[in-house]
Amino acid sequence: MTFRGKEMMKKVLKNVGGEKNLAPGLKESLKKCIPDSKVVMGRAKRGLYAGRHIQFGNRVSEDGGNKSRRTWKPNVQEKRLFSYILDRHIRVKVTTHALRCIDKAGGIDEYLLKTPYHKMDTEMGLYWKAKIEKLYEELGKMEVVFFSPEDEEKFEQGFKDLKLSERAARREARRQMYGLSYKHREIEGGQVEGQVTDEDAARTGDGSSHHDFPEQLVANT
Repeated sequence: MTFRGKEMMKKVLKNVGGEKNLAPGLKESLKKCIPDSKVVMGRAKRGLYAGRHIQFGNRVSEDGGNKSRRTWKPNVQEKRLFSYILDRHIRVKVTTHALRCIDKAGGIDEYLLKTPYHKMDTEMGLYWKAKIEKLYEELGKMEVVFFSPEDEEKFEQGFKDLKLSERAARREARRQMYGLSYKHREIEGGQVEGQVTDEDAARTGDGSSHHDFPEQLVANT
């Protein structure tokens, strides 16, 4: 299955949230990079393929040289790539060639920023490139505040205290949970033992019959 560039443009604008979320002049550059006659693999819209798509050729037999049509599909892997601007992992399907390009660029963000639009021939690549560029543009407009070393030490100490308190809360929750279950097992075990002793006492009477039995045997003999 294939889809054309005009459909790709509509889907990219829909995923971004409309033309208002695009950077100035970005739509015109997208139109230049996505001609109407461009045809891309259907499953390429779900990953980063870096120009690797299905190829067609012939299979030639060794005996008679007979030719039969065949296809070569790209090696696609599903990976989790970390984005610094999003501060989270992105699960995406990439080709091995795209992985090498990402490693060479220094990360998924750098790869999307450095790769020109005419090489982003997949819907997901264009979508993430437009989104990353918009986020970096917003980040550039933010004011930068530098903290003093004393404030940084206070922040670090606060984070450490927060981690210690969370660890203590988890430890206390585990202690309560396992302590209650252990006490519950002890109570149930005590009840079972009490039932067994009552049954033994009822079966043996006052408990002296099995002691008197050897003496009765001796008297009878």
